[in-house]
Amino acid sequence: MSNIPPELKKTEINAEQREELDSAFAKARAALAIIETYDQARIDRLCQAVAWAVSNKKTFTRLVAEGIAESRLGDPDSRMGKRMKIRGILRDALRQKSVGIIEEIPEKGIVKYGKPAGVVACIVPTTNPDLTPAGNAIYGIKARDAVIFSPHPRAKKTSFETVRLMREALEKEGAPPDLLQCLTRVNIPMSQALMAEADLVIATGGQPMVRAAYSSGTPAYGVGAGNSTMIIDETANIEEAAMNTRLSKTSDFGSGCSADGNLIIQEGIFDAFLAQLVKEGGYIANDTEKAALRKAMWDDELHRLADTVAVAPQKLAEAAGFSIPADRKFIIVHGDAIGKGHPYSGEKLTTLLAVYKYGTFDEALNMMRGIYNVGGKGHSCGIYSFNQDHIHQLAMAAPVSRIMVRQPQSKANAGAFNNGMPMTSSLGCGTWGGNVISENVSLKHYMNTTWVSVPIKEDRPSDRELFGAFYDPAMEEGEFTAEDMTSAC
Repeated sequence: MSNIPPELKKTEINAEQREELDSAFAKARAALAIIETYDQARIDRLCQAVAWAVSNKKTFTRLVAEGIAESRLGDPDSRMGKRMKIRGILRDALRQKSVGIIEEIPEKGIVKYGKPAGVVACIVPTTNPDLTPAGNAIYGIKARDAVIFSPHPRAKKTSFETVRLMREALEKEGAPPDLLQCLTRVNIPMSQALMAEADLVIATGGQPMVRAAYSSGTPAYGVGAGNSTMIIDETANIEEAAMNTRLSKTSDFGSGCSADGNLIIQEGIFDAFLAQLVKEGGYIANDTEKAALRKAMWDDELHRLADTVAVAPQKLAEAAGFSIPADRKFIIVHGDAIGKGHPYSGEKLTTLLAVYKYGTFDEALNMMRGIYNVGGKGHSCGIYSFNQDHIHQLAMAAPVSRIMVRQPQSKANAGAFNNGMPMTSSLGCGTWGGNVISENVSLKHYMNTTWVSVPIKEDRPSDRELFGAFYDPAMEEGEFTAEDMTSAC
């Protein structure tokens, strides 16, 4: 029986879509019944098989080329690096248990058992038609789920091919290929129906789709919008910080929510840092070019224009009516005021960043707060500093779920081999970003967990310990009985 909420029934799917969806769920449920019988060793082997099927260099090179040709978005050189993310997700998955007993806490008398979540609906963004299916497939199979992918229409052929390769790998291992399926008749109503009928939703994409996921009536993990902002203080290694800025800003032509959007730079190093950004490939736009870029990137109501999203800086400049040298990798504008009416303080999603100058660190924090009031709360920020007090102050003040210290934001916040963040392609943004979690979506979010509790030695502090200075024995009449204690729940 469908559990589609009434508000989603206003856009019904057609008969062919209904037939495809019903068939996909029937196959997924049948595959679930089989994978639930597999032991940990076989599950781990399947994870390795599907990961290799997509992330080997020859195959991923082809998928990247197909994805960029199909969507007309992104940079082939930096997108190739995303295959390392698949390796990281596989590493994290293989190091955890998901079958039977997955954790024991003897001092608390707790034993935890891993159970499948069921059929997972995975919404695939246009900028990651290969990475997102692969990452979700690894975690889904590790949790013994079945996953049905809803690809972005602009990159659906690439996503379908990615899933086909993983299905082929499963079949070679004697596992049901229908553990992974990709819809073909995709549009918004089809995605809505998929989410409403699944057991769990992983929604990576634009805010309208994430909101639809939360409105589907199905438990969902979504992501918030980004507006990554980095503070560069006077203790920063200028060369390292500028290089990391370039790496983060240019990754896949700035298409990701984690790509650096704003730099807040201490005034004493401001000029030197800008000079270093130019050495890294930055182009500083003059006032005329800055005004032209604004018209090319936003309409009169300050809505972001799609044709300048995730494009090379030369193409971005061309759209604004000027040209820049072929060796330039990103464009820099001097930020004006910060606020809703100043779009440069918002998310760019392309090869452009804004720079701001600050005096005291309190000023930097106030500018950071202002930027996140424009957009991006809950997502990410970072700092280039060796001043532990500055790092602590930012951690206390920033309304974000993750802060990268001396790291390229878009290369680090979803997990890297030189930090401890869980590897993922989906970043929860907490209640700031309208999400249910403020952490990286990883294996535990694809599983149900059964807690088994056995009796332990009584752990009951005295009332004086519990209430401290508020405790007044004169206010207590009599003692708690054994019946009082057992009925406390």
